[in-house]
Amino acid sequence: MMGNYGSQGNGMMGYGGGFGNGGGMMGYSDGSGMMGYGGYGAGNGMGGMMGYGAGNGAACGMDDSYSSPGYSTSADPITIKEAKTAVEQYLESTGNPDLELAEIMEFSNHFYAGVKEKSTDIHAFELIVNKYTGAISPEMGPNMMWNTKYGHMARGVTGTQEPTVTEEQAIAYAQAYLDRVMPGTTVDEHADRFYGYYTIHTIEDGRIAGMLSVNIYTGAVWYHNWHGGFVDMLEVE
Repeated sequence: MMGNYGSQGNGMMGYGGGFGNGGGMMGYSDGSGMMGYGGYGAGNGMGGMMGYGAGNGAACGMDDSYSSPGYSTSADPITIKEAKTAVEQYLESTGNPDLELAEIMEFSNHFYAGVKEKSTDIHAFELIVNKYTGAISPEMGPNMMWNTKYGHMARGVTGTQEPTVTEEQAIAYAQAYLDRVMPGTTVDEHADRFYGYYTIHTIEDGRIAGMLSVNIYTGAVWYHNWHGGFVDMLEVE
């Protein structure tokens, strides 16, 4: 089931429904929070590609099992508009009026949603929507491991700590990384700031291909290799 916010401050949501081992909310009493999550049938194994950072740290990758397992390719997926509605309903259920949907994207493996805070215009966290059930889960990777306010590692970390890597530096680090491992791929000119990292779209042949994140304190680069191919993006008003 969906977890709620902790009793104080920034307790993070749990997600579940449709993913086998639905995780709940583990909010801490001091206001920091931990992201609970539903277990995917095929697992979210660490491993796969090991990249390298363009800044002061190393990037790490994950395998491609972060998809929508257990469904035939002949099954009817939900639409991107339905995924948008599911995320908006989820955000309403959290009881936090400061959260709003920032973007919704469709990839071959699932839908991706970015959520931001209205009051700060800083992005809060990233979500994955199952293409066949509409179930919502936190995105793996930087969203869970680098997010200093809403993520798995948030306990004891000050979410408002000033970044040491600027948006311009993050874009430069990201491009240097792509030049080494994905020649010909470029980064978007804009980076979305989250608590602890930036997320940036990657571009191939003039269109969005994927995304990566850059740690806001170390400059480490983490490519999101679990989405699959880019399909579509829906304008969010």
